[in-house]
Amino acid sequence: MNDDPARQDDKVLLGRISGVHGIKGWVKIHSDTDPRDAIFEYQPWLLGSEFEATKLLQGRTQGKYLVAELDGVVDRDSAEALVGKDISIRRDQLPELPDTQHYWLDLIGLNVVGLDGEPVGKIKEMIATGANDVMVVSGDRDRLIPFIRGLYVTRVALDEGQVTVDWDMDF
Repeated sequence: MNDDPARQDDKVLLGRISGVHGIKGWVKIHSDTDPRDAIFEYQPWLLGSEFEATKLLQGRTQGKYLVAELDGVVDRDSAEALVGKDISIRRDQLPELPDTQHYWLDLIGLNVVGLDGEPVGKIKEMIATGANDVMVVSGDRDRLIPFIRGLYVTRVALDEGQVTVDWDMDF
């Protein structure tokens, strides 16, 4: 792995610092992890576009918010300077997944083709609906295709950059 902190392609965005909490330097956290407090399981956090490595001293749920104490952030002024900064980690900090599971970040941008090999488009984003995840596939128009392996998704080939779907193109 390249240890150059400026490399963005090996970083994974987990959330951002959304505000300050109290006067002792604690910050409020917006987390995109599921569950949301899983963000506290990763060390170190890489803050902002400069990916400054920052140690999380402690984190917890505080009412409807997540709050964190970061190394070197000892007062409200230093915490305010961090508001709006993204929280990322290195890609290699993510746990390995079984072959049948994929991180959304690996799926976004993949080409989607039908069973006949006909291009459908590219995965623009993924949406969690509760029942199942849905791919937003952008092609001649946007299509919402449920990400259900064996039913609509017949093959995921990350190494080829392609997902094959069994989907009626009129939908």
